[in-house]
Amino acid sequence: MRRGHCIGRALFPLLAIASMCSCGRAPNDARAADTSARSISKSGVQQLSFDGRAKLEAYLDAALLPDLQYPDFENCRTEAREFYESAGGTLSWIVDSRPSRQAVGVIKVLQNADGEGLNPIDYDGPRWAARLGVIDAGRASESEYVRFDLAITISAMRYVSDLHRGRVNPRELHFDLDIENKNFDLSGFLREKLVNADDAEAAMKTVEPPFPTYRRTVEALRTYMKLASEPGAGFLPVPPKSVKPGDSYGEVAHLRRLLHRVGDFPDIGAANVADSAYEGPLVAAVKRFQQRHGLEPNGILDLQTFKQLNTPLSDRVLQLTLTLERWRWLPHQFARPPIVVNIPEFRLYAANEEYGEAFSMKVVVGRSYKHQTPVFAAEVKSLIFRPYWNVPLDIERSELLPELRRDPNYLQKHGYEVVNAQDTVVSDDAVGAQVEKQLYSGKLAIRQRPGSDNALGLVKFDMPNPYDIYMHGTPATQLFSRSRRDFSHGCIRLEDPVVLAAWALRDQPEWNTERIIAAMNGDKTLRASLTRAIPVLILYGTAIVTEEGEIHFYNDIYGHDATLERALAKGYPYSAQ
Repeated sequence: MRRGHCIGRALFPLLAIASMCSCGRAPNDARAADTSARSISKSGVQQLSFDGRAKLEAYLDAALLPDLQYPDFENCRTEAREFYESAGGTLSWIVDSRPSRQAVGVIKVLQNADGEGLNPIDYDGPRWAARLGVIDAGRASESEYVRFDLAITISAMRYVSDLHRGRVNPRELHFDLDIENKNFDLSGFLREKLVNADDAEAAMKTVEPPFPTYRRTVEALRTYMKLASEPGAGFLPVPPKSVKPGDSYGEVAHLRRLLHRVGDFPDIGAANVADSAYEGPLVAAVKRFQQRHGLEPNGILDLQTFKQLNTPLSDRVLQLTLTLERWRWLPHQFARPPIVVNIPEFRLYAANEEYGEAFSMKVVVGRSYKHQTPVFAAEVKSLIFRPYWNVPLDIERSELLPELRRDPNYLQKHGYEVVNAQDTVVSDDAVGAQVEKQLYSGKLAIRQRPGSDNALGLVKFDMPNPYDIYMHGTPATQLFSRSRRDFSHGCIRLEDPVVLAAWALRDQPEWNTERIIAAMNGDKTLRASLTRAIPVLILYGTAIVTEEGEIHFYNDIYGHDATLERALAKGYPYSAQ
């Protein structure tokens, strides 16, 4: 939001005129004096007296309203001033000395902000009932009307801003996502969309992220909030060894109740069966639960499965809340449907024109220790078939040079070559001490020749970014069978690069699937430039809701959830610093 300015100027030009007129008022004209000192209802709209306008301007000048949970509103002072200037000396949320229908609607939204993954306290949620009681009585003073009206305005602005772009700046968390280009005309939105809205809640929804998955996540949040508020099934005791299908397990009834509660065991009638055999539909329910929680769906009740089963539902509410916050950081419009990679899910999504799922595939991401894939936005501008792999210096020093010391012929055996700054091959054979010294200093570099054994596979999706991260194929296809897939040095390995290449080149008919495969298996490196760049979002969400409405939860492999949770726990105004 823009910060306040023009602090010293008069809020309403009419204020100066009213002041001059009052100087000519007859001293004994008590009725005229009373009219200037109180608010006036004209055609239902609450007009402000001279004193009322002065009180309002004093609050705006100070950017401080003591009635608020967080009184300082410096960061939206300018918008608040513009909002009241456009009102022409009237209050906006009071009609016939009562809160307007729209005011009541806005207050309801603020009170229920937790249903959107926000904190009602930030918008004075617990305080509105008492305020409404005072104003509804119809005996409030003009000062009380002014404070009530301004409190709605500031709280609504805070809510709209948080819903539109999030509470924490992602750059403070070292995420390369830009929310500064999402500044919003708060004054205009309140004046044009809320003050006379037929449905305040519906009007508020127009500022939230437009993605279908965002709305599905909101609905999932509300479901889990309800579940978390109900009596639970209790902690499931962990046996000394894993329980396999066909084994006897004394807590079968308890397990049924727990799985029924979260929707994985829908047959409620079977929940009362008193037996200890772990088999049949219950095993299928456990497999469904495991699949939803990023585990190997083998039906074995091992430590990881028990850990997920015993995770409090309040923790699931938190995961959904943190994921919604991250969705708000994203642009609301894209020049083309984007590619989205969700790191904890180890999955890539290609979006269609309605921001739904065109298709998805498994990916391998950076290791949680030292080689994390960063969160950022970029654009794919070209595809490189049969790419070289230019080995980064840190990988060269930490991994390849030690191999070279053990085996001087390591480069030759694995298709590497030494090149200078002009990409001229210096050696593809045994490396001596002098060459090794220049490699370590960075004067020379190592690259891997194109081919089926190349670490990048047979196609690279080039997306310039400061991290030198890109998407590519891989010869290590066996890793896609793992449930947890953080094995790379940071780049994103693709399960099916041919499908993604065909989708990326879909508006270039000359690049059909057959030609793509031929280029990948050809005898030379070839670049295919896109006619229009494709946005790429590398995201981090540990709670995902599928198009079928299935709710999935994943481990916080990089600790980003914990970091965001700490930032939000600090309260308004949120900051990770």
